[in-house]
Formats: sequence, structure tokens, C-alpha cells
Amino acid sequence: MSRIVSAELAMIYDSRGRPTVEATIRLASGAEGRAGAPSGASTGVHEVAAFPAGGVPEAIRRFHAEAAPALVGLEAADQPSVDGRLHEIDRTDNFGRLGGNTATAVSVATATAFAKETGVPLWKVLARPGVDGRKFPSIVGNCMNGGRHAIGGPDIQEFIAFAEEPDPARSVVAALRVHTLLGEELHRKFPKAALGRGDEGGWVAPLGNLEAIGLLADVCARVRDETHLAVHPGLDMAASEFFQDGHYRYKEQTLDTDGQVAFVGELVDRFGLRYLEDPLDQEAFDAFSAVTRAVGTKALVVGDDLYTTNAERLRRGIERGSSNAVLIKVNQVGTLTDTFRTVDLARASGLATVTSHRSGEVPEGWLAHVALGTAAQALKCGVLGGERVAKLNELLRLGRATER
Repeated sequence: MSRIVSAELAMIYDSRGRPTVEATIRLASGAEGRAGAPSGASTGVHEVAAFPAGGVPEAIRRFHAEAAPALVGLEAADQPSVDGRLHEIDRTDNFGRLGGNTATAVSVATATAFAKETGVPLWKVLARPGVDGRKFPSIVGNCMNGGRHAIGGPDIQEFIAFAEEPDPARSVVAALRVHTLLGEELHRKFPKAALGRGDEGGWVAPLGNLEAIGLLADVCARVRDETHLAVHPGLDMAASEFFQDGHYRYKEQTLDTDGQVAFVGELVDRFGLRYLEDPLDQEAFDAFSAVTRAVGTKALVVGDDLYTTNAERLRRGIERGSSNAVLIKVNQVGTLTDTFRTVDLARASGLATVTSHRSGEVPEGWLAHVALGTAAQALKCGVLGGERVAKLNELLRLGRATER
């Protein structure tokens, strides 16, 4: 009964107001699954193509002409076969013909349809071997923006509240409280400024990098004192974005690779950072290793642009000891099957996984199910904005369901 009888692709808009795609998969049983795909702004060069040349219209045209007929008759229960068929139709190594966003939307919609048919939560359909749904992810909340996500802010891309509570309700409270207090401090500091928020809902303010980190660390300490919740500062440096000609070029300083490694270590020690994403360029496997050796017992050192959820790149990182964690973004590799290949490799090698949103998100909750089903160490989904809150609210629902 889980046989696919129709597959459709349509245009929707992401949280930045840019076109993306939404897939609808219908099964012979009458069950229907629908999922939209997000898009990133700060993208690694090794990610699959989000859309083919020609953009969303060409993705939709090509899908209905080539992919939709080939999916009919496949069993939604057999996710690898569905995802494998997408690769067969695409015939490129980066989803250059169908688009990685098309693959993501179809893959997740298929799993959603099967979950509805069987009457089980999506996370159970996605669950990796040995995962029982009792390990909930910490929250990685983007509270202040810089870099590609904001104009006029610091060079560093994201200033993060890392809420490490095992109870999702407590993690959400901690991350939201940091965001709220940070906004109050910024308005107090800049009483006449028109302070706004960036792509992912974090505050944007004319601060230097160290000033911004210090303010974040102070607010996290205040929230810990007030609430007794485990929340600490973290950064997504997105260092590839300001790495030019062999140097890391900040507004305040320019550093070579050794200098950047030392600087990052100083930040961890000075500000008590517990989460550190992309502190070096996306090709700097060995320099990542140096950072991990220096601070890996104190913080999650997370590779995003370094790995782009690609199992082969992760294998290189594991061999060199480049990080102790990997960011997981489904549309970086296209399908759930490709994603789980990377997740399984990370788990087998003792690396933590962090399931992540994109800057251009869709207001859906399926990402929370991916995090729970893979026993992710953390869910990175922002704090404010309907598209971010959708993930937090879904995680809260999953938490309540386990209590019943």
C-alpha cells in the first residue's frame, strides 16, 4: 500500500522571500506527504547545486518531465530506492540537473507520506539503528548575526546560545532568554539606533567581533545565574567567508593560519565558548585538527563548510582528527539516504552530529524529526522567526509525546 501513485513539485517561498520548491508525494493508500526545501546564503563550495541552471522554473519543468513518472510505482517504505532513483535520473555528482532542493523536498515528502500511512511519528521512520528517541538534542540558537547574515555587523557570522539541557523545554527557554536579554542590552547600548535582525532572526548591531562575543558571554552568564539552566556562548565563525589570499581578514586584524588557530583557542579560553563552528577555511583539514587538539575537550568543534554533509569529506576529516562534530544539512547532499550515510559514519567514529537549518528556511517541523531520529547532539535552528520557531515547537511536541 506504500506504493507511490503521484509526485508533484511546486514553487513556494523561503523565509528570505526567495523561490524554492515543495514536493507532494501521494501513496496508493491515500496517504500524502508534503515537504519544502530550504536554501542557504553562506554555502560551502562542495555542496550540491540547489537548483539547475534556470532556477526553480527549470527544476519544476524537469522534475515533471523526467523524475515524476519514474517515481510512480516505487515503495515509499524503501527510502534508499526512492533516493537512488533521483540520482539515476539526475546523472550528475552534484544534483546539477534536478537540483539538491528538489531531491531534498521529494526525499522528505516520501518519508512523511510513509509515516502518515503507518501512523507513526516521522522520527521513527527516520530513526537510525539503535536510536530509541529518548536522547533529545541541545538547542543551538543564533542570537546575533554578522557576516553574510547581516550588513553592518561583525565579521563573525553567528553568535550562539548553546543550551545543553537534556529536556527540550528547558533548552528552548534558555535560548529564548539569551536572545531576549541580548536584545535588551543592545537597545540599552544603542538607544537611538534602529536595531534589526538578520536572516536567521539574530540581532544586528554595529559591534566589533570581540565586543560582540563579550556581550554574548555576559548575557549567557546572566541567564545561567537567573535560571540555573546550562547555556553557554558559541560561534559559527564561517571563516571561509573572510579568508582571502591565505589570511583571515577581520576588521580589526589580519591573521595567518597559525595566528587564526591561536586566536580561536584564546576565544574559547577567554569567553568560555562551548560551541565552535567553521573556525577555519573549508579546505583547512590540518588547521582544524590543530584547533580540535587545543580546545576539543572544552567545546564542540563543528565542521560545516569543511564537510558539507558529504561522507567522503567527513572520512578525510576523521582520518586527520579535524573535528569532534559535524553539521548535518540535508540539502547539502540532496537526500535523506545521503544524509544518513554521513550521520552513520560520524556516529561510528565517535563524532557528534548537529542537525541544522539554513538561512532561507521553510516554516515546517521535519528538521526536528531528523535530529531526534539520528540522536543528534544538537539542533541548530535559530530562536526567532516563524520558520525557526516551527522547529522548536515541533521538538516541544515530540518531548511531550515521550512523557505520555
